Amino acid sequence: MRMHNPPHPGETLREDVLPALGLSVAEAARQLGVSRVALSRVLHGRAAISVDLARRLEAWLRKPDGRGPSAETWLRGQVAYDLWQAEHSGRDLQVDPAHEALA
Repeated sequence: MRMHNPPHPGETLREDVLPALGLSVAEAARQLGVSRVALSRVLHGRAAISVDLARRLEAWLRKPDGRGPSAETWLRGQVAYDLWQAEHSGRDLQVDPAHEALA
């Protein structure tokens, strides 16, 4: 079990990326080719970074020398956030372990 609560990757976009670029949500959404509402939902942690958005972010933030966060980086951040949330949800998984069926 992970010890700390990783931030939603939308928080990184909202707190770090957009201010560094001096962009509004509407302008960032336009540049990314997504709706303002869809981007806003991600920025506020109400929607996940999809594969499509991760690819768009990679293309959008890639520098001419190829540096910048990859789609995989955005998706790893989303998975880390989702997994921590699930592990700390207080819900036990109701599963029958496979090793018992194989015995």
